[in-house]
Amino acid sequence: MGEQMFVKLLIALVLAGFAVGIVARSSHGAGPEQHYVVRPADTLWSIAVKTGSGDPREGVWELMQRNHLRSTTLVPGQTLLVP
Repeated sequence: MGEQMFVKLLIALVLAGFAVGIVARSSHGAGPEQHYVVRPADTLWSIAVKTGSGDPREGVWELMQRNHLRSTTLVPGQTLLVP
């Protein structure tokens, strides 16, 4: 009986892990999208520093991915989605 109990416990733990993973990846609680209008002296780095709370390098990457940017060139007046 001990082995059956172990298997049941293992299955329960695996299912709980999947449930936590699904909830953690949900974006429903992320809030409304935030926009940033590019100013003349702005760079992706400066925007990442202003709007992010972590490593600016990661912020630059997220800005490029979220806005489908192929280069780091920005145009004043351009609107960006910020993470």
